[in-house]
Amino acid sequence: MTSPTDAAGDHVARIMAEWRRERPDLDVSPQGVIGRLHRLANALGEELVAVYSRFGLAEGEFDVLATLRRVGEPYERTPGDLAASTMVTSGAMTKRIDRLEQRGLVTRRVSDADGRGRVIALTPAGRELIDECMTAHMANEHRLLAAIDADERAVLETVLTRWLTAFETPRTTG
Repeated sequence: MTSPTDAAGDHVARIMAEWRRERPDLDVSPQGVIGRLHRLANALGEELVAVYSRFGLAEGEFDVLATLRRVGEPYERTPGDLAASTMVTSGAMTKRIDRLEQRGLVTRRVSDADGRGRVIALTPAGRELIDECMTAHMANEHRLLAAIDADERAVLETVLTRWLTAFETPRTTG
């Protein structure tokens, strides 16, 4: 009996076959999912970054502009909120904001609520750029998903959501 991974004949299937031959005592079946997800994530990352770069943006800069744009008017957040939303350190966020500010895509001002804090806001040029980039980004994502039909996408989204939730849900110790 052949498994789906054997029939696929892809890179991961070949690796699994080699491990099965060399270590028949190990259950290497998780590689069928994890290995493919890892390879797919790398390939998708390259495809996504290619679109951002057409707009002169690095992935992190796209994340900052997209975060500011999707929060709605007045399109602003604190650096800490941006860092938490994009899951990077405050130092990494500062570098991103500096680059975007130098390009006139965001501004930095003193917070009205806390004179010690800062607020990062999307400029009109930043909004125009992220709107154009987001349109291209979504067209790219639709292209990348074209290999699977709508029903498969729905199932995949359900499974990935459940799995990701298991990782992102805080675990209790003890």
